[in-house]
Amino acid sequence: MRQLLRAGICVAISLSAVPAWASSDRFSAARALIQEQITEKNIPSIAVAVVQDGKIVWEEGFGWADRENRVPATEHTMYSLASLSKSFTSTGLMTLVQAGKVDLDRPVNDYLGEAQLTVRIGDGNQATVRRVGNHTSGIPGAGQTFFGTEELSHMPPQVLALQRYAQIMKPPGERFEYSNVGYGVLDYLIAHVSGRSYADYLRQEVFIPLGLTHTSVDIGPGLEKHAAVRYDRLGDPIPFYNHTEPGSASVYSSAHDLARFGLFIMKDRQRDQKAILSNASIDEMMRAPIMVRPGNGYAFGWQVQAKGGYTVQGHGGSSNGVKTFFNMIPEKRVGVVLLANANDIGFGPISLAIFKALLPQWREVGTDLNVRDAAPDEPLKPDSSLLGDWSGNIQTHEGAQPMKLQILASGDIHLQIADQLPTLLSQAAFRNGLLSGVAPALIETSDTRRSPHTVDVALQLRDGVLNGYVRASAEDKSRQFWIYSLPYWTELRRSQ
Repeated sequence: MRQLLRAGICVAISLSAVPAWASSDRFSAARALIQEQITEKNIPSIAVAVVQDGKIVWEEGFGWADRENRVPATEHTMYSLASLSKSFTSTGLMTLVQAGKVDLDRPVNDYLGEAQLTVRIGDGNQATVRRVGNHTSGIPGAGQTFFGTEELSHMPPQVLALQRYAQIMKPPGERFEYSNVGYGVLDYLIAHVSGRSYADYLRQEVFIPLGLTHTSVDIGPGLEKHAAVRYDRLGDPIPFYNHTEPGSASVYSSAHDLARFGLFIMKDRQRDQKAILSNASIDEMMRAPIMVRPGNGYAFGWQVQAKGGYTVQGHGGSSNGVKTFFNMIPEKRVGVVLLANANDIGFGPISLAIFKALLPQWREVGTDLNVRDAAPDEPLKPDSSLLGDWSGNIQTHEGAQPMKLQILASGDIHLQIADQLPTLLSQAAFRNGLLSGVAPALIETSDTRRSPHTVDVALQLRDGVLNGYVRASAEDKSRQFWIYSLPYWTELRRSQ
């Protein structure tokens, strides 16, 4: 009943926001799809902004920014951006590059002071600022989220979190791996080099000069009334949460501000915007993207994709109670922003309807960026290089924990950590020398005790040794809560 009531309220508020001319304009198909998402999927709100030829041609909010207090969403509502924050982090860092204070191709450790990256494998000097920004530095995916006042009071200092989890666990340059903690490294770099906090630096050097009045790291003072409440899959408000790596996911912004940001990045700078970056610096952010798969790449804080017959630049985000979409086609001077305060939503049909309205030549080719490999659909067939018993240690900040793998000719893999009972590694795969899989086991540390977790394995076979990481990952699937993902260096050798 509660969900039906909420859905009804959303219909009322969203319909009331539609102008009388909406049904006949070129974005009517997109409006209908937005209404459908709000009513059928119980999405609290969606905000949209569209730019074309140097100006905003459509911006609107639908539904409730705050259901409980009946606050409607508008184009100025501030939404948590999740990973779209990375594009602001890269833009802020590029202002330091342009000022000659940071070199993208120098080792990132040159700029980190006491937060030096631990090098487990490879040459640490090859872990450059650029490689951290394009997710090829060898830092694995990692991050922690803390919910509510009590948990936030126990969130570790960022320097401690970086020392524990921002470790080089693959040779730099070897492989793309999307890394939130890598962007924690970059926001720490911004603060260390500038002498200001990451939040202050972005506010003073990016947000204010570009006229982004409803954009801040977290929710800035005086902006609380503009922020959308984040909702879980059950339709309940999520307690305010934060991350140990703010540069990856802690920026809030509105559809209107993101449209203005997009205009600047597409070199359609507005009269009231300062030229915080030259055109050459903007080009440098987009230069030489690492190809994740055909037609889909990642530059310095920006996704670069082949889509609809065009080169599309932008970023997206998805986290607890958050879904964001930001795509631009600079050659056509168009861009689309979509924001929601729930993550059980797909923006694909809505964005497609908008781009088709903007570009009649749009062709339905290409795919969206997907940075994670799908689970294998065939049983593992291990070759002789893998068969047998492997043993070694998981290295945590609180000491080593023994680990064993037994790899059978049948494809079954038994995993044992410390004195726990052996368990089966599911979704096992061996691709390009990388052994991966998931198991219901535990890595016992003070950080992982916050929540029950599973472990996932990512071990590369190198000269007869399996090394890489075993990661503890915790989530509440019923509410779509992601809690933490914590990798630990692991090295195993086969018994003779």
